[in-house]
Amino acid sequence: MQVLSFAEPMPGFPAYRDYVLIAGDTAGLLFWLQSVAPDGPRFLAVPAREFFPDYAPAIPVAVRDELGLADPAEARVFCLVSVPDGVPAEATANLRAPVVVAPSTHRARQVVLTDGSLPLRRRLRR
Repeated sequence: MQVLSFAEPMPGFPAYRDYVLIAGDTAGLLFWLQSVAPDGPRFLAVPAREFFPDYAPAIPVAVRDELGLADPAEARVFCLVSVPDGVPAEATANLRAPVVVAPSTHRARQVVLTDGSLPLRRRLRR
């Protein structure tokens, strides 16, 4: 299991920079983005391409440079998921702040995009 080092801490979690992606299912559709710290946060994440095939966020050049991502097409993009009141059918993904991972450097960053047309909460099931 490869540790992902976040270039900047996730908003709201300044003390945590190192995470691992743990498969949440056998199909590769659900992941836990888990801090390596014993008391650290854990987030449910989905690979953006699998749920939102037309979603193609523009990764800023500064972020690509920071992550060592020569080709944006190589990025693995994940959306963090919220499950309100524990009801999976109501789960939503945040498309405005994806987690971008550079597989070759194992660096990551949550990128807060300025594109107001991208929803903060988009239903996973349509």
